[in-house]
Amino acid sequence: MTDPAYDALTTYIEETSEISPALRDARADAAEFGLTVPDEVTGQLLSTLAASGGQGGSGAVAVTPAAAVVGLYLLAGLPAKSTLTCIDPEATHHNKAKRLFRQAGHAGSRVRFLPSHPLDVMGRLATGAYQLVYVDVHTIDLPVVIQSAWPLLSPGGTLVLVDALLDGTIADETRRDRDTAAARQAEEMVRELDDALVTRLPFGAGMTLVTRSS
Repeated sequence: MTDPAYDALTTYIEETSEISPALRDARADAAEFGLTVPDEVTGQLLSTLAASGGQGGSGAVAVTPAAAVVGLYLLAGLPAKSTLTCIDPEATHHNKAKRLFRQAGHAGSRVRFLPSHPLDVMGRLATGAYQLVYVDVHTIDLPVVIQSAWPLLSPGGTLVLVDALLDGTIADETRRDRDTAAARQAEEMVRELDDALVTRLPFGAGMTLVTRSS
């Protein structure tokens, strides 16, 4: 597919999708803070993964400062009795997400907010209890966060790694910077995971999906 055709297709999807006022407000807040958020195409994929992933999983985990945007897409797909856990050290982002989730009609009991560094709290979450874990962290932190996130997934659950491929520059052998080294380490880690199906997609700077097959 040519670049113009891809752009035309994504524009069509965005223009023909029903975007709620809460999601529009969430995107505006994210832009104000300079946060990277999934576009409509990626967001719809997240909703689908939340709706279909995991056998026995009780919800999803969103490790991201853009909890409002990501959370709205995940809550749209999660079963009614499932919960969403949002992790980010900035309480301001969580407070905005709380308001926007209420605006969208989601009960407060469906969402848990943990205003902490991910590595400080992920180890306390229940092993094998989640059908989706969304990870949007600095590339340097990606390998250690993967180690904490993978055990959380139930069979059939998916680990979503955002911007993990650095626009494909990890293939440039001349690059030796810390970010590239960490991205390559993360790539090697997911390939070596047992019972994992790895899918890489050209969304954002390169999204990696790692699904626990059993």
